[in-house]
Amino acid sequence: MLVPKRVKHRKQMRGRRKGMAHRGATVAFGEYGLQAVEAAWITNRQIEAARVAITRFIKRGGKIWIRIFPDKPVTVKPAETRMGKGKGSPEFWVAVVKPGRILFELEGISAQLAKKAMKLGASKLPIRTKFVERRDLAGS
Repeated sequence: MLVPKRVKHRKQMRGRRKGMAHRGATVAFGEYGLQAVEAAWITNRQIEAARVAITRFIKRGGKIWIRIFPDKPVTVKPAETRMGKGKGSPEFWVAVVKPGRILFELEGISAQLAKKAMKLGASKLPIRTKFVERRDLAGS
């Protein structure tokens, strides 16, 4: 599971997910990418499930990059607890994803194989995504 080794603050505010992704919106390392179309919190378990699905499909061919990291703690109060008594304890970690963000990248395999692998990985994620190639994003 992806979790930070250490953080400055144990608990974080929820924040807002408005606007487009400014950073990480181009295919930087590989040839093909999986781009987010909508905003969401993606948990470390969802990232890992997508990674495993993609890696198993490409069968040790090519290279994969994970371009998002879950660095935001999400706190949950125990069930049947009255209001007040402070904030809950951190339960899991999420990556804040905005539209336009590249989630995964691939290289070293054919375009059709990469497209199928990314489709399989995208099915494990809670958001709509699209398959992009490096040459498609060269103009933007």
